[in-house]
Amino acid sequence: MAPECQQKNAKGLTMVAIGMNKAADEFLILDDRTREELASGKYRDQRRGTFGPTPPVAGQGPAGRQGPADSPRGARAERPVTPSRPPRPVRQPWTRSQERLALLYNAQGLRPSDIADKLGISRHLVTQIILGAKNRGKS
Repeated sequence: MAPECQQKNAKGLTMVAIGMNKAADEFLILDDRTREELASGKYRDQRRGTFGPTPPVAGQGPAGRQGPADSPRGARAERPVTPSRPPRPVRQPWTRSQERLALLYNAQGLRPSDIADKLGISRHLVTQIILGAKNRGKS
């Protein structure tokens, strides 16, 4: 093609990065089909699939369950959920000071085995302390 023709007709393409895993991304040209696939959730992050409420499905109630009017004939009716006492909080097998020290040592870069030696507890317990704090957002 002639350079004048290229300049006249050239248009940029919009690219979108689809996260595949920690090490790689997939890049797609953003066209109408790709927009529809993104909107439908085809490229959603599967690691985050269990967080939050389930999205409503067409023809079903807000929680994704069928109501009594939607249930097919012959289906058993669900028993109503009876309120029960709230679950008791799980007692952690470590003390607050052990948790603070383990998190401090972890922030300094010590390995769980080294932290366990310093605190006199098992390496497994140190790992549980660190993971529990990360899940709670404290570390």
